[in-house]
Amino acid sequence: MNNHNNFILSPVTDILKSAVTAAAGIGSGIETYPLCDYIMQSVFLKMTGFQEQKMKCICWEFANNDYVYRYERYTNKTLGECSSYKEKKSVYQDIVKQIEKQCGNFDISTKINKVGILQDTTIDISNIFPESNLSIWTQRKYDEFVNIWKGIKNTDFANDKENLFTGVIGRVSLIDIYENHLYKHRNRCAHNTQSYQQNLPTLKNLVNENYQYENYFVWFSILVLIDKLFIALYVKYLDALQDD
Repeated sequence: MNNHNNFILSPVTDILKSAVTAAAGIGSGIETYPLCDYIMQSVFLKMTGFQEQKMKCICWEFANNDYVYRYERYTNKTLGECSSYKEKKSVYQDIVKQIEKQCGNFDISTKINKVGILQDTTIDISNIFPESNLSIWTQRKYDEFVNIWKGIKNTDFANDKENLFTGVIGRVSLIDIYENHLYKHRNRCAHNTQSYQQNLPTLKNLVNENYQYENYFVWFSILVLIDKLFIALYVKYLDALQDD
């Protein structure tokens, strides 16, 4: 298996596990609390960067095997950083189309174990964080995450060939949580746009019911869910190539 495939099939949860292990040595006393935002932001950026590179590697593998795709993707429909929802959805659509080129119609709602993907995501997060520094430092946020994540269903993602997310949590769509919370924070961190601003939420933001989605644990879980889905789809693509 080539290096790209090894990377594509490697789980993003390895970053979370490494972070928890690395932070364990500093303890969780009150004197360690100032480290919280530095560590959470660093882990978040590593995860988003990891996933962006994975999206690019997936496209590159498709381009190596399909020259028509290579022309279309790198000439007519070029991707950016693969960080926005729109770009991730585009790669998602590409995977399904590439599978169908090899084996015909692909009903993603039945060919992918979405129940297992959601369960595995929930189990991974619940195994990694409890009793760790990262959850102790932000216990209220972790508790909020647990309540929010209960609203995620396997019918909220990958229901058809076109849409990565379709679900709604409460009154907010998964797309909105991704674009207006996760992706915005990714850009704030990556471009250091908070360097000239106070690093505190305004009272207006605090009373906004959507402020609860400004939550690293929610963002981590969404990234893990996307990662597991793309790995499952890429395995289907590799299987289809071998059977061709």
